[in-house]
This record gives sequence, C-alpha cells and structure tokens, in this order.
Amino acid sequence: MTLKRSFNIVAVLVLAFSVTACSGMSHRGKNTAIGAGVGALGGAVLTGGSTFGTLGGAAIGGLIGHEASR
Repeated sequence: MTLKRSFNIVAVLVLAFSVTACSGMSHRGKNTAIGAGVGALGGAVLTGGSTFGTLGGAAIGGLIGHEASR
C-alpha cells in the first residue's frame, strides 16, 4: 500500500469518526459532514485513491448533503 493511499484511508476514517462526535450539530450540518465523508470515500474508490478524487468527492458530497437537507 502506498503512502498516499494510506493517508487517504486515514483521512476518511478520521472524518467518519468525527461525525459521531458532533451530537450538537444541526441537522443540515450533520448531513453536510456525512455527505462529505461518503463523497470522499466514493471519490477515493473511483479514482484509485488519488488526492484530487478524494477531495473532489468530499466537496461534491458535502454540497449534496447540505442541499438535500433543505
């Protein structure tokens, strides 16, 4: 496993665990964070762990999660 791929996996796990610690967040904030985590994971999987794919997926997922809670 490469260092970049390991970093991406750790980043996604940290994001996923941080969502569980956000009990005081609004419903929209939670959806945004969950969307970003799922998007980051999806982007990493679809692009083979590239940083651009992971960050792009997080941005798109966060936007979708934010807008879906309207």
